[in-house]
Amino acid sequence: MRTHSGPRKRKDSGVAILGALACSLALPVAAQNQPTVQELLQRLEALERRVGDAPTAAAAEGESGPATLGDLDQRLRILERRLELQQEETAAKAKDAPVVAVNDKGASLKSANGDYEFKLRALVQGDARFFLDDDAVPQNDTFLFRRIRPTIEGSLGKLVSFRLTPEFAGDSATIVDAYVDVKLDPAFTLRAGKVKGPVGLERLQSGGAIALIERSFPTELAPNRDLGIQAQGELAEGRVSYVAGVYNGAPDGRDAATTNPDNEFEYAGRVFFEPFKNTSSSWSGLGFGIAGSIGDKQGTGNNFLPRYRTQGQTQFFNYRGAVAADGEHSRFSPQGYLYRGRFGLLAEYIASKQELLVTSGASAGTRGDLETTAWQATASWVLTGEDASYRGVVKPAKPFSPGGGWGAWELVGRYGELEVDDGAFPVFADPAVSARRAKAWTLGVNWYLTSNLKLVVNYLDTQFEGGAAAGADREDEKAVFSRLQVAF
Repeated sequence: MRTHSGPRKRKDSGVAILGALACSLALPVAAQNQPTVQELLQRLEALERRVGDAPTAAAAEGESGPATLGDLDQRLRILERRLELQQEETAAKAKDAPVVAVNDKGASLKSANGDYEFKLRALVQGDARFFLDDDAVPQNDTFLFRRIRPTIEGSLGKLVSFRLTPEFAGDSATIVDAYVDVKLDPAFTLRAGKVKGPVGLERLQSGGAIALIERSFPTELAPNRDLGIQAQGELAEGRVSYVAGVYNGAPDGRDAATTNPDNEFEYAGRVFFEPFKNTSSSWSGLGFGIAGSIGDKQGTGNNFLPRYRTQGQTQFFNYRGAVAADGEHSRFSPQGYLYRGRFGLLAEYIASKQELLVTSGASAGTRGDLETTAWQATASWVLTGEDASYRGVVKPAKPFSPGGGWGAWELVGRYGELEVDDGAFPVFADPAVSARRAKAWTLGVNWYLTSNLKLVVNYLDTQFEGGAAAGADREDEKAVFSRLQVAF
């Protein structure tokens, strides 16, 4: 916020003094209780010094003797005009000055007309992860940085905006988001670059807003980041939104390669409805939609075939090394949420279908068209009365402070399942290593101390069908995860 209280206050007081001085000059000098010419001269000189226009000795005495009322009137007019010019200059500078803002949403620098803007935001998450009863499949208890993501975004005029988000957590730096928007109309924007695929509902949530520490099984079937171009927009006063695009194509649950390795493209889209958005209805937090993708994939390895992980980030399914993606890959996902007061519910289902080919070994030439499905439902309840939302508790009503408020508290529970096509075993996947089904439930507590600081504790439990030698079930995964998150 720009303020000009100092200079403006000084000039306003100067104008008031000038007004009083002018009135004094207009009165007869001989009137009773009126100041003398000498006194008026002294006051005028003092005012001239205040505005940085000290008179010369000749001006103070006049050209041919002591100052007269005419001399004083002329100097007064000059002083008034100088003040007017200074005010005009100050107003012009204020009009063109950029607006600097620093608040709980980060830092921003915006041009005076609002067309150009530069924003700096960041998300940092540090986790502590402890696995329980993991005798058969030991997991390392650990502290780690899950996300370290500064974000630079802004606008270049009314037509162009951009976003760049690197990732510094992990063993090497990568680029998470890097795209440019061409905003032709609220109903039609073109976005090009590295973006989140439009299929998964929970996948589209910000990493700082997800209800639990890790995302659920359907996200393992949705594409993560992909390179491409998409059209997007809002219709019917924001009640209908859509995305439709063409991308290099990412395997389930992963980022796409930095280039298109098989010369095939993937087409994806999403339509989402919020029929009561921006109304006073108690159903204003209702949203539902459908998303999907289709395209061909040709190749072996991580750029073409998925591996599926638990919430504890443990891999429990992968295809054999001799299996290749060889044909159409499609996804289909109905999805929706309801946020009503302090209650929240998010649910989605994804089916991912891929044509496969065994390229070598005894089963070489064997083809399959296999479908993996996953679903989940996440419910939340804000104990302290704030509104639940797709973005989490945006701001506690009473931020934490010693001897003051306790922030916002939220309870979260989730159940989900992932099931692999029975036709995957034993030719395309090894039943002694890969489970055919996983079921997971998770309980969590979120403590929003402020709009920037969040503490999370989760207990998660995953059970498997298959995935161990001799047809046995893989050992259950049980773990306690905690997180400290700072975001602005």
